[in-house]
Amino acid sequence: MPTSYDIPGAHDTPEVLDRREGPYGEVVLRRHGNLLQIIANGCFLMDTSDGRSERRLVDAALAALDTRPTPHLLVGGLGVGFSLAHAATDPHWGRITVVEREPAVIDWHHHGPLAELSRRARQDPRTQIVEADLLTHLIETSATYDALCLDIDNGPGWTVDEDNGSLYSPTGLASCARALLPGGVLAVWSAQPSPAFEETLWNAGFQQVRTEEIPVARGVPDVVHLAVRPG
Repeated sequence: MPTSYDIPGAHDTPEVLDRREGPYGEVVLRRHGNLLQIIANGCFLMDTSDGRSERRLVDAALAALDTRPTPHLLVGGLGVGFSLAHAATDPHWGRITVVEREPAVIDWHHHGPLAELSRRARQDPRTQIVEADLLTHLIETSATYDALCLDIDNGPGWTVDEDNGSLYSPTGLASCARALLPGGVLAVWSAQPSPAFEETLWNAGFQQVRTEEIPVARGVPDVVHLAVRPG
């Protein structure tokens, strides 16, 4: 996720706006200077400093799709709303389904400080927000998708939540493939490249596996892992 280095106001003392005990532990929304930040079980997850990675995640998935009308997009993880907000600005997407497991995060978008960031996207008739664990949703849903854009952790090689690791496993990727239509695209955000995950994608039967780098202000570039379900 984007960090808050070198952003005006980012080094002020953080102010906790809300703290809740959720189904997966403690989640905190805080203000740090001009930024809003989400903290889970004491680990920084994301803030409102940038959003270029989230936007690129959505754009890369659309660019990798074959030409088809009104593709159905699933966004895994609502976060601060960058991916949803960006997808809703693009008329090429048909339905936009967001799966978020933390009820507090959803509430902060509906009634809290994150509402303005996602208001227009949430009011878009194409948009639906589903409260569910992402892997559980992929296993249980009868819906099918043209693109899965997953941004639920720091990536396959650096998970904050151990439970998320199963999503990047062969079993989790098989669930992703089942939820995708033939020719559909899986796009996975990661804080660092993972050649091992690329190999896992190939072994899971995906094709056209590749990794796109996303430059960041400091350190190793973020990446988007892309793969296509065979037609």
